[in-house]
Amino acid sequence: MLTSVLDFLIRNLLEFLILLLLARFYLQAAKVSFRHPLGQFVLALTNWLVLPVRKLIPSFKGYDSTSLALAWITALVMHSVLLAITPWPFDFYSGSSVLALVLSATLELVKMSFYLLFAAVIAQVLMSWLAPYNPLMPMLTGLTAPFLRPIQKIIPPIGRIDISPMLLLLFIQLVLSVVIAQLEPYILQGVKLIG
Repeated sequence: MLTSVLDFLIRNLLEFLILLLLARFYLQAAKVSFRHPLGQFVLALTNWLVLPVRKLIPSFKGYDSTSLALAWITALVMHSVLLAITPWPFDFYSGSSVLALVLSATLELVKMSFYLLFAAVIAQVLMSWLAPYNPLMPMLTGLTAPFLRPIQKIIPPIGRIDISPMLLLLFIQLVLSVVIAQLEPYILQGVKLIG
């Protein structure tokens, strides 16, 4: 019972932190202004961690590598702690265990990135119908446009209706529910038990 509660709290708190750090990275990469309250929210909740570490991990080619590295480290810590609180004695020092944890942390970033993109596409579609001039729209467009444009080049609007968001959402769901859902347990099988 206690393990389940700890698992729930650790997973949800650290996944939220990973999402915030990734949002900070992608907003900066898309050159989106942080003036909107949502951008200010992301900065306020991540500055305590990002700003001190930025002295150790500087930006790389104009990208906020600090936020990305911290998101990956958080994912690595999360998976390690979640395995450590299970009743099984895992050997965290074996080569295959280290590799499995590194891969699972990387896959976690891919998964959380898809969740962020999914949420941004849904929000953009809803805003385009309900409040197209909302100040949040440029932020959402900055995040989704690089993924929607290639689809729009192949499949232009049909009768003035753009179906590219629906196709992108279907693709994201396919990747999350088929590819990532099968890869996660497979990768974590590489963590060895002691003995």
